[in-house]
Amino acid sequence: MKKYLLIVVLSTFALNLNAQKQIFEAPDLKTKIQEQKTVAIIPFDVIITYKKIPKNFNKEANDAQEEKMSKSIQSSMYTFLLRKKDKYSVQFQDVDKTNILIKKAGLEDKLDETTKDELAKILGVDAVIGGKYEIEQTKSEAGAIATAVLLGGFGGKTGTGTLTLTINDGQSGDLLWRFFKTLDDNISTSTDDVVEHMMRKVSRNFPYGD
Repeated sequence: MKKYLLIVVLSTFALNLNAQKQIFEAPDLKTKIQEQKTVAIIPFDVIITYKKIPKNFNKEANDAQEEKMSKSIQSSMYTFLLRKKDKYSVQFQDVDKTNILIKKAGLEDKLDETTKDELAKILGVDAVIGGKYEIEQTKSEAGAIATAVLLGGFGGKTGTGTLTLTINDGQSGDLLWRFFKTLDDNISTSTDDVVEHMMRKVSRNFPYGD
């Protein structure tokens, strides 16, 4: 019986490891990367759900928090990459410029309806970094959203989720690289923590490293 339980535990552990991190690289990734000079980071698609809906749940507040985190993750990633810019083979467009160009083009609420090559042309870049952050809140307090808005993230062990990071070619719009990571509730304290945690896992595989 003990041997059977050990096999089950080890099998579950192996499955969890496989589920935690997945990386895709296009066959022509290295060739495309060598041709690129400037890359834009667009706002992330953020989805916040609840295991148990708070009593005073406010959809407008939830939507506002998703939008806030969308640009917060974008900004955190830009800051992280800027700190290590000497290690990368490309330059990253200032996110304020990126967001202004997106706004001028009337695409703030239409990014999911715009192809990456169309977006790259508008932004004047060779590639586009984007992604999706999905989190299920396990914190049941009614003030969870208000706390999150104030902190710019989630204060403590409040939920679990997944984060996907993608790089698309600016000319063709094709997906060149994709990183998927399951996040546990230990790292969801703020968007800076989320990005820092993810990029530490990604660093060895991030294609723009020299």
